Amino acid sequence: MLYEDIFNTLYELKINRTFIEHLKNLAIKKLKKYTNINMSLEKKIDPLGFREYDARWLFPESINEQGIEHVGKGFGTQVVTKVKNPTVIVGHDYRSYSENVKKNFIKGLLSTGCNVKDIGLCLSPTVYFSQFKLNADAVAMVTASHNENGWTGIKMGIEKGLTHCKDEMSDLKNIVLNEKFVNGSGKFEEVKEFNRIY
Repeated sequence: MLYEDIFNTLYELKINRTFIEHLKNLAIKKLKKYTNINMSLEKKIDPLGFREYDARWLFPESINEQGIEHVGKGFGTQVVTKVKNPTVIVGHDYRSYSENVKKNFIKGLLSTGCNVKDIGLCLSPTVYFSQFKLNADAVAMVTASHNENGWTGIKMGIEKGLTHCKDEMSDLKNIVLNEKFVNGSGKFEEVKEFNRIY
């Protein structure tokens, strides 16, 4: 049985994800070599990071900058196929690397034709509020919520007041892993001090 099969089985049994990632890292260090779906030198995306309601990875161990960009392309593809010339609000949490993760996610969004408004460092509810206040078509928050430092993730939503659930996440995973991206050219805007409005 491959290590990947073991980890997939543990996830299906809904065993604590942090514990599984700890086991996975121990296995990687012991083997000094680990292969996974789409885990090439150019792009790294652990498929297990796509969960029912959001996406979570250890950064950069299980997803790298190129992988984050591909997730941005995937979400952008979902948005563009539902809304013409869409605007997406993006924010990030307090982790030291979250702004870099956000930058790469935005790069992916722009490449699909999404117009991005970056509201900067904020809380997740601030991003959800911004979709109504700024009349945007979709939102994305770069955060790993309560997970410890070393984790990153993205909460995404298109319909106002709702974030991705199982079906949307499954669709996103399929788009990203199979690289079924649309192409476009979006515009970027930085919205300063939006947290004061919130």
